[in-house]
Amino acid sequence: MKTYFIIALFLLNYLNVQAQDEAQWLRNPCISPDGSTIVFSYHGNLYRVSSNGGDAVAITTGDAYDGYPIYSHDGKTIAFASDRYGNFDVFTIPAEGGLSTRLTFNSANDFPNDFTVDDQEVLFGSGREAPAASVRFPSPRLFLNLYKIPVTGGRPILVSAAGAESARYNNNGTKIVFQDRKGYEDDLRKHHVSSVTRDIWIFDVNKNTYTQITNFVGEDREPVFNNNASSIYYLNEKNGTQNLYKMDLSSKKDVLLTNFEDFPVRHLSISKNNTMAFTWKGSIYTFSEGSEPRKISIRVKDDSAYETIKNVDINDVSEFKVSPNGKEIAFVNRGEVFVTGVDDSRTKRITNTPEQERMVNWSPDGKTLLFSGERNNSWNIYKVTLTRPEETYFFASTTLKTEPLIATSAEEYQPKYAPDGKKVAYVKDRNILQVLDIETKKEVTILPEGHNYSYSDGDWDFEWSPDSKWLFVSDQKGFGFTRNTALLKADGTGDFIYPVNSGFGENEPHWALDGKMMVYASSRDGEKSLAYNGSSESDIYAVFLDQKAFDTYILSKEEYELFKEKEKETKKDSEEKEDDKKKDKKNAKDKKVEDLKINLENLDYRKIKLTINSSNISGYVLNKDASKLYYLSEFEKGYDVWVTEPRTKETKILAKLGGSPSGIQISEDNKTLFLSNNGQIIKLDADTGKTTNIKIDGDMLLDAAGERQYIFDHAWLQLKKKFYDPNIHGIDWQMYHDEYAKFLPYINNNYDFQQLLSELLGELNASHTGGRYTHRAKNADVTASLGLLFDENYTGDGIKISEVLSGGPLDNAESKIKKGAVILKINGEEIKADDNWNKYLNNINGKNILLTVKNGTTIFDEKVQPVSMRMQSELMYKRWVKLMEHKVDSLSNGKLGYVHVRGMNDGSFREVFDNVMGKNRDKKALVVDTRFNGGGWLHDDLNTFLSGNLYLKLAPQGNLLKGGESLTRWTKPSIVIMSESNYSDAFIFPYIYKQNGLGKLVGMPVPGTGTAVWWERQIDPTIVFGIPMIATIGAEGRPTENLQVNPDIEVPLPYNDFLSGKDPQLQTAVKELLSDIKE
Repeated sequence: MKTYFIIALFLLNYLNVQAQDEAQWLRNPCISPDGSTIVFSYHGNLYRVSSNGGDAVAITTGDAYDGYPIYSHDGKTIAFASDRYGNFDVFTIPAEGGLSTRLTFNSANDFPNDFTVDDQEVLFGSGREAPAASVRFPSPRLFLNLYKIPVTGGRPILVSAAGAESARYNNNGTKIVFQDRKGYEDDLRKHHVSSVTRDIWIFDVNKNTYTQITNFVGEDREPVFNNNASSIYYLNEKNGTQNLYKMDLSSKKDVLLTNFEDFPVRHLSISKNNTMAFTWKGSIYTFSEGSEPRKISIRVKDDSAYETIKNVDINDVSEFKVSPNGKEIAFVNRGEVFVTGVDDSRTKRITNTPEQERMVNWSPDGKTLLFSGERNNSWNIYKVTLTRPEETYFFASTTLKTEPLIATSAEEYQPKYAPDGKKVAYVKDRNILQVLDIETKKEVTILPEGHNYSYSDGDWDFEWSPDSKWLFVSDQKGFGFTRNTALLKADGTGDFIYPVNSGFGENEPHWALDGKMMVYASSRDGEKSLAYNGSSESDIYAVFLDQKAFDTYILSKEEYELFKEKEKETKKDSEEKEDDKKKDKKNAKDKKVEDLKINLENLDYRKIKLTINSSNISGYVLNKDASKLYYLSEFEKGYDVWVTEPRTKETKILAKLGGSPSGIQISEDNKTLFLSNNGQIIKLDADTGKTTNIKIDGDMLLDAAGERQYIFDHAWLQLKKKFYDPNIHGIDWQMYHDEYAKFLPYINNNYDFQQLLSELLGELNASHTGGRYTHRAKNADVTASLGLLFDENYTGDGIKISEVLSGGPLDNAESKIKKGAVILKINGEEIKADDNWNKYLNNINGKNILLTVKNGTTIFDEKVQPVSMRMQSELMYKRWVKLMEHKVDSLSNGKLGYVHVRGMNDGSFREVFDNVMGKNRDKKALVVDTRFNGGGWLHDDLNTFLSGNLYLKLAPQGNLLKGGESLTRWTKPSIVIMSESNYSDAFIFPYIYKQNGLGKLVGMPVPGTGTAVWWERQIDPTIVFGIPMIATIGAEGRPTENLQVNPDIEVPLPYNDFLSGKDPQLQTAVKELLSDIKE
């Protein structure tokens, strides 16, 4: 009752705020050409308001997100972007409201920038493939092409493939001013001073040339021309906060026009009389030179602010725990705890809060349920109990009692009951293991601070011994990353015992055979990735604390049968001596669990491997007598349930699953297995493998506004407690929380929420921050790709082909389609010169279509099965690599090899090794291209690979072989190309390459982004944010974050060069390396 009262009170306050206050968190204002009105985005709709403020009028309504409005120069039409068909497309609508017209049909995101000066076309940016002549790294994600399209609809015409954002025409349409983009950094990061920050350029449309206007090492953004194009207005952070500046284009002198503090000016637009509109702290301001910025008060009186509390399905289980009696399952869905019956679909919602709950655990008697909840600014542990004696099951209960078990200002989570039910072990402040005596409330520390480092919350494990006196724990021993299993006394006394202590590490510790056997997973005998940080195959191992148990366990099947017969006879003789059988039964019932006896002598000789094949294992469980091991393993596509009998080594698939199942558990009677897969809980017959989905009959009320408030607070707390710099870069983190939190009541969608989250996290001035939102639309348009590049200058009927991509669907022996051919029809739809042919490729991925093609004077039909845009992007990447290889080979007359390091991961490293030690092995030196590498963790592998020395020659039968040891490393000279686009570990690599003196760096400076991150997915799974947690500290003795690495030879990559097929960075690297090897 209390929860519903709080929700009702929140809604009442929310509606009161909306009714009484002016609207806030207004996005993308655009002032009309005459300066009289402003159109803006709010609650995912477009509104129009007088530039003096007042009541706003809705221009668009509906469930889609409409934003990014642009006025036509005559003020009669508005272009905007909307996700009505899944991605953002460009639409137009009359400025006074009315029916909208869809202009673009490609499933790449499209955003309007401006109208042409005659208002006949809309200029828009789109993440589509670059033309064939461009030799820049192909990344539609980073570089938006500029197109213009008729306002009545038609074919988009390419204006520029430079990668322009916030592009605006001058007054006669001869020039376009824009901001560039150089790399992967978050759009809303603030205060950084590095090579990746944006600069402003002017594109001369007639001359097809690009001129850089600003060169400040911080952000220069959102430029607009003044009314006679003699100056530009733009946003800049020179004075510490992003403000409005004016630059005279003749003298290049700039002037600060506004003096806002602490929060950035955003969303600049301008009218014909040079009156500007922009936002600051979520409100809209107008400004004219010679006056002060004027905040305009805007009220929105419709009900777009109202956000209903919706019923949503329970269909995405993130974790679960089976009750001791095997009849109930506690699980977590979207941060709420539920209990359902194993054979009864009734489902009870246990928690009902906007905050997150997780890490459920049953008491041994099944009458109490523990969970962790983040409330009152910290994680706490709560217990739930049944309140009515006649109700014995949670899933069928009517009332429950929830109360804190452990709730302090510290972080406390991951509770686990001891088998005797008297104690609870839990994690404190992420890295400390505590034990609580439930009755006395006394606590002891089992694993102190300094041993474990938690990367993601709940990522290390522990398990109670059957006698409740020991814990089997994962322990990093202060080194991080690799864990060993430790045996610790539950009273906090005694030494740490490491029964295995393998350099390969041990994970997933479990007990078996009543504590006589300890089980764990390790990669000791499995195949590992070429890269250190890649995946490794694992096995399940056991180590025995009891010699007799070990001796028995390793018996063969035949020997064990004889042993059981002998044991049965011995037991029978013993029972015959017992006169009182009732007493015997009572004694059996009341028999206490034996204390654990630890025999460490010769422990290494009592260690065995249980699995017969190493594999990718994602969880395992043993039955009670450890005669069967069940585990989730990936041998084929996805994970399946396997079972092995350690005594006989008989191994087989028990159930084919696919997907990514996890959380495997076994019932007390050993008859049923439970696991989750693709958000569903599944039970399996432990003998036959028959699978049945657990039916969950229920839904949940989703308070989306409350959930966003929680995610916002949670993100702020996570960064406060886990940010790599405990001083949080010296900023007032509490102030920023309080200020940005004020806007939450004015947000009703995740696009705006993501921007709010990114604005907050952007204040940290750190890499790997910001919020991410993945829009999930039903029945969204998906544009297919034909594996072709097209002539963007062709204006006739049909589509003219400029290139057939190698490896694409039309690159085959049967195809007659060649460069220069024209596609006249797609599936019978004739393509006129003014047709937007993208719409004919929507929603046909994987389907056979018919193309009608003209090649010279011949017209023919050809069938093709299009591929996805993602696959086309992969083809474009391979094409670019081949082009770079060819350029290096040609420029060096075959002397130099080339390799591109795509990412800092095992897959990329294998490509590097394959190419370098294969086709480039005979080359005299190597060009290593790291541009547009987004990171990972490969710096040590890659530096080691390039640091080889020829220290030993080999000569079989007197024949001196080429090369020699080191056989697995490059032993010749190398040079590295880098750019502003290198990110994360792709910063660390050239940083240490230079420190180690392995060779020269060519290109542009790389921003200091070498901080390890955890991207944390939220209870709303469409939201993710970054937590940069682990600093890397180099020779300077300081974190490398914001420490830029400069090249030995600085070479930019000008627009006109790469758009015409030239790569001066590559050319310089080749020239320099050739010079080096001559010496």
